[in-house]
Amino acid sequence: MKKIILTGGGTAGHVTPNLALLPFLKEKGYDIRYIGSYQGIEKKLIEGAGIPYEGISSGKLRRYFDLKNFSDPFRVVKGYAEALKIIRTYKPDVVFSKGGFVAVPVVLAAKHYKVPTVIHESDITPGLANKLCIPSARKVCCNFPETLPYLPEEKAVLTGSPIRADLLKGDRLSGLQFTHLSPDRPIILVIGGSLGSVRVNTAVRNILSRLLETFQVIHICGKEHLDDQLIGLPGYVQYEYVDKPLKHLFAAADIVISRAGANSICELLALRKPNLLIPLSAAASRGDQILNARSFEKQGFSAVLEEEAMTDDALYQAIQDLYTDRQTYIHAMEQTQQKNAVETIVSLIEDCVSAS
Repeated sequence: MKKIILTGGGTAGHVTPNLALLPFLKEKGYDIRYIGSYQGIEKKLIEGAGIPYEGISSGKLRRYFDLKNFSDPFRVVKGYAEALKIIRTYKPDVVFSKGGFVAVPVVLAAKHYKVPTVIHESDITPGLANKLCIPSARKVCCNFPETLPYLPEEKAVLTGSPIRADLLKGDRLSGLQFTHLSPDRPIILVIGGSLGSVRVNTAVRNILSRLLETFQVIHICGKEHLDDQLIGLPGYVQYEYVDKPLKHLFAAADIVISRAGANSICELLALRKPNLLIPLSAAASRGDQILNARSFEKQGFSAVLEEEAMTDDALYQAIQDLYTDRQTYIHAMEQTQQKNAVETIVSLIEDCVSAS
């Protein structure tokens, strides 16, 4: 039996593309293992999918001063030793990495044992973790045409992002039943990312009374970001995280407010959901979400409101405009010739196994 190790973690965006590949890899006859961090969000998601999971030590490699910069390199070294042991024992034919810092020691360990690796870069510009992994990779997949100049020409493949087939099978009625909302009023789905977004959560709640005059709101606000004072408010439901029912919440939603993580916006494109993107600010990140959002705005897929311009009135008006013009966004998304990323990536994995 062919063997594959999947890796990636830190946020759900580093895990859900791996989940999208699982049915197709199983169909091709692969025995699958997953390497992630000890207690990251990936552990719960992968174990929930019934895939054997191995945790390793993980440290973040920061570009800025932080006291953890002195201790995290030791965690990375420990993670590398643990990954070496797993790969030596399991003897995979290939590794697929979705990125995140937990993936770095796995990819380097695979290189040590001459195991071919395929990696995927979601954002327009490669993050630091993937920059460290690219020299060790056989192929590098990406979502955006704008990414290709940043990658080695002989390794780069424009694939798009793997989308879970199950996500496209949502049912509006099931979403309404899950949330106990009415079918007679439009619904906004707010997604702050798997770790939540304090800025987005606060901004939406600041204008909640105005929104509820017209809309109903499903708010996925992230772990420990529930507001107890809003529990039971008519027309408003909030969740820390939603997994399997998420497809039904998407089906129930008329418009979506979201961060601009690459996997998230590719899912919105596949679902043809009119969306307002609020990218993580450049002050709080390397600016990748801003580039992602502007690319989708340029193609007519998304409206964009940057954090620095996000007043209560600006957010309320942007939501109103998005809902009014929602058919324009749907039409633009319907014109895209989205690639079948899952088939393309599985084909690259198969090529690596055949060549090794």
